[in-house]
This record gives sequence, structure tokens and C-alpha cells, in this order.
Amino acid sequence: MLRWILIGVLTLGVAGAGFWGYQEHQEKNAVLIQAENNYQRAFHELSYHMDLLHDKIGTSLAMNSREQLSPQMVEIWRLTSEAVSNVGQLPLTLMPFNKTEEFLSDIGDFTYQTAVRDLEEEPLNDKEVKTLENLYEQSGELKDELRQVQHTVLDENLRWMDVQLALATQDEQSDNTIVDGFETVEKKVEGYAESNTDSALTGTSAEEHEYQNLTGETIDQEDAAKKGQALLNVENPDNLNVTESGDGADVPIYSISYQNGNKNGYLDITEQGGHPLTLLVNREVQEKNISLNQGLEKAKDYLDEYDFDNMDVFTSNQFDNVGVYSFLYNQDGVRIYSDAIELKVALDNGDLLGLTARNYFMNHKERDIPEPDLTIKEAKDKVNPDVQINEEHTAVIDNDIGEEVLVYEFLGVLGNETYRIFINAMDGTEEKVEKLGGTEINYASIFQGKI
Repeated sequence: MLRWILIGVLTLGVAGAGFWGYQEHQEKNAVLIQAENNYQRAFHELSYHMDLLHDKIGTSLAMNSREQLSPQMVEIWRLTSEAVSNVGQLPLTLMPFNKTEEFLSDIGDFTYQTAVRDLEEEPLNDKEVKTLENLYEQSGELKDELRQVQHTVLDENLRWMDVQLALATQDEQSDNTIVDGFETVEKKVEGYAESNTDSALTGTSAEEHEYQNLTGETIDQEDAAKKGQALLNVENPDNLNVTESGDGADVPIYSISYQNGNKNGYLDITEQGGHPLTLLVNREVQEKNISLNQGLEKAKDYLDEYDFDNMDVFTSNQFDNVGVYSFLYNQDGVRIYSDAIELKVALDNGDLLGLTARNYFMNHKERDIPEPDLTIKEAKDKVNPDVQINEEHTAVIDNDIGEEVLVYEFLGVLGNETYRIFINAMDGTEEKVEKLGGTEINYASIFQGKI
């Protein structure tokens, strides 16, 4: 009797475990199906939005009135935002897809900056029309590539969960049709960046992108090597490789590089005057021996040594054992945001590890700064009264359409967050509000992208 009771209990236990396992399996399948459905929806919406985007850009080329063109630009901006959102919902985080997102963001920036200005007073110029034509052609190619991927997905009943698995494991990625398709899209878009370099995507005028502050006599390769030896702190000049920029460069420069064991460096200096535009030194930084503030003093010494005058420190941050400092030009007490310089200083011995001064030489000039129509107290009244203001400055910034404007700059706290608020010093317009995180500027991208 006892044996039959035990058998019954074990049978019920096995049946219960089986039912629990089946239920768990069903719930897991339900989660996977929901994730797959979300991926499929985001992808097909991306293809749909790219179709609409291409059509809207093409239609804008045929328009001639502000009443029609401004709303069209707003619609294109909205569609690019939707497309970027769709991309962000796909399981592509382990796959480089930044060029495509950057391309879509550039379209959005250009159309937004066009939409917010008075097109009757300032219609599209020839360069902007050419930009639209380029974007129309490029968005058409991107649309066709996505449609090809979409056709394959539908025809072969492919699953996005397999994409996620392939990217996570990196097993036989070359055999995954969807991954291959998106890599093709990314490579195609990467080619657009160069063709759009001279376009008006930034919203600033062509004059603002010329180098306005190059002074001094033209130097030859021998002079460039001597300057490079000093800037890169290289003992033997024979280790330097000096090349001259070719035709078509935005500014004639010498590129100087060297490799010495685990240490290597790169430098761009201008032919006119031998001014350093970008510098990067890669070496292992040892244990920290100087403070972040002492590194700042070193950075100021480097600015003086290379004849950068009247520079105010804007930010200072420490990453591992490296100090990263940003400076703005100060003209008669007014901070000029366009004239910025960034430096990296090793906190083991104070060596200069990085410098980027392209913005400074591209934009720097003595400006005719007007007297503000508003007092700083009147401008402060325009700020949200709940913001506790801790710092205030007068500055010149670029507004959303690339025009320099005189502003009052307020640094304040609301709740647990810090904000930088810019109020137009002439008419009280709230030009920009920036929320500052723990790190105000992504210097890793600055020095990887610019240097």
C-alpha cells in the first residue's frame, strides 16, 4: 500500500514538473515572439520612413514658395527622427551603424535649420539646393538597399532574433543575410560623408568654415620637421615622417607622424605660419604624480608657448590618469564659443598628449561685439525662476541657424541637475538650454574624431 502511495506521489511530482517546464517554455516563447515582432515592426517602419523621406526630399526640390517649403522641411525633419528611432529599436548595438544614424541626423539638422528661418527673406541658395539634390540621390540609394534587405527578409522568412544571436556570438556573421545587408548599407552611407563635406549640413555659412586666423610666413618641410620634433617631444628627428597635403585640402598642411616602440604620435601643422591644428600622442600613462589642477597649469603653459592668447578655461576633466581641458577665447570679457581649443595632459609627468585647435583657427577673429540692449539682471529675469544661478558670463555663441549672437550665459541648478542657459542679450530670447551631465563633453570622441 505504501509503495503505491509513493508511486502516486512521484507520478504527481513528475507531472507537475513537466507542466511547470512546459509553462516556462511557453512563457519564454511568448517573450521571444514579442521581441521578434517588435524587431520586425521597427525594421519595416524604417523602410517605410526611408521611402517617404526620399519622396519628400524630391518634392521639396520642385517647390518654390515659403508657404510650401517650410512645412515640407519640418516634415522631412520629423521623418528623419522617426527613422533614427527605428534604427535604435533594432538589435544592432554590437554592429557599427553610426554612419547611417549620422547621415539621418545630418538630414534632420539641415532641414530643421532651413525650416526655422524666413525663406522669403533668405531663400535657399545654390549650395543648399545642391545639398538637397545630393541628399535626394543618397536617400534613394539607401532606400533601395533597405528594400533589398526587406525583400530578402520576407522572401526567406528570416528572423531578427537570429541577427541578435549572430552579433552576440560573432559566429559566422558573414553568413547572416540581414547582417550582410546592413553592413552594405553602412559602407554605402560611409561614402556619403566625404561627398557632403562641403555641403551646408552644419547650418553655418561657407565663410565660417574657412580658416580665418592663419598668420606668418610659409614654412617648408624642414621647418615643419623642426616644429614637429618640439611639439611631439621627439629626440631623433630621423624618426619623423613628414608629408604635405595634396590639392583640394581645406588648408595646406604638413602631416607629421612617428613610431618609437610603444609610443607613437601624429601632428597636423599649417604651411602658413606652422600653427598646430591637431596633435595626438599615444603612450602608456603611468601612475598619477600631478593633480588635475597642476595639469591645468601645464595646459595653460602650452597655450602660452604656442601663442594662444586670452584663453579662459571652460572645462577640466580627468579620464584615468589624463587631464582633458577645454578653453574659450576671451575678447574684452566676452567668451567666444567658436574659438575653442582642447588639450590633453598626462598626469604622470605633464606631457602634452593631445591638442585640437581647428575650431580656433577656422573661426578666430577680432569681432565687433555690440553693446547689449538688456542688462544682465533683465536677462536673468528670463530664466526659469526655479533655477538657482551660480555663475553668469557674457558670451558669443552660434544659434540654431549658424549665426553668431551675443548672449548672457547662466550656469544653474534645478533639482539635482545642472543646466547652462543662454539668453539673447539683445532681445531676451532663450537661445539654448543645455543639461550638463557628469562629463560635459565627450572628449574621447573629440580626440578620436578630430585628431
